[in-house]
Amino acid sequence: MNFIPIDDIHSTELEIYHHFREHAFRADGSFIADSPKVVNLLLEEDIEVKSILATKEYYEKHKDLIEPLNIPALYLASKEQMQNIVGHKIHHNVMMHGIRPRECPLDAMGEHIIMLDEISSTQNIGSIARSAAAIGIDGYLVPKHGPHPYSRRALRVSMGHVSMLNIHTYSDIKETIIKLKEYGYRIYAAEVTEDSTPLSSVQVVEKWVILMGHEGTGLSADVISLCDEVVTIEMMQGVKSFNVGVAASIMMYKFSN
Repeated sequence: MNFIPIDDIHSTELEIYHHFREHAFRADGSFIADSPKVVNLLLEEDIEVKSILATKEYYEKHKDLIEPLNIPALYLASKEQMQNIVGHKIHHNVMMHGIRPRECPLDAMGEHIIMLDEISSTQNIGSIARSAAAIGIDGYLVPKHGPHPYSRRALRVSMGHVSMLNIHTYSDIKETIIKLKEYGYRIYAAEVTEDSTPLSSVQVVEKWVILMGHEGTGLSADVISLCDEVVTIEMMQGVKSFNVGVAASIMMYKFSN
């Protein structure tokens, strides 16, 4: 492996590692991943890697994984330099600059899809991705104006398992729901309404989409009206709702079993 030793942590080549923040994506679809577990999982997937920034200890430990990949740039930094770049003392000795996989077409997302409307928490985006991958969900549908599953924190929370999902970002939720119905999906809205179906009683069809609403406001009446069925998770009296990540996990598991 040919390393590029770091003399100046503020060099142009390392700019992306300093300034890449949540929700920020360059025109080429760049993303930053950190921690050995996340980076190593992504390295095992078919993802374009632009560079790795890591300590000698990381490279030595994972030589067999990295060496065959012919990554364009392997930056070598000390622990102190990594601390200065990350901005705090707790770091994981490795960061990676990659390019997001191309988005999956809406009509090729697979038979089982989790869809989000107006989710604002990057942590929830990552948490739901991790659960979806673990349960075996095919597709992950998220709005263009919200956090992306490949944003830095979402990647970390998902432990990199977002790479196992077909991802599509949509612009208009109503148009997207209509399209999905044309493709043969039954749309199940996760919401509490007077006529909603208890999760324990729902009849699951072969091709389905579970639609989760905003953490605070849920799904609008207009969106619900476009869905085929509303499903509610039964709860004890006095408890209004689950966290959206928990609710999505419960529903995905029930629908898949």
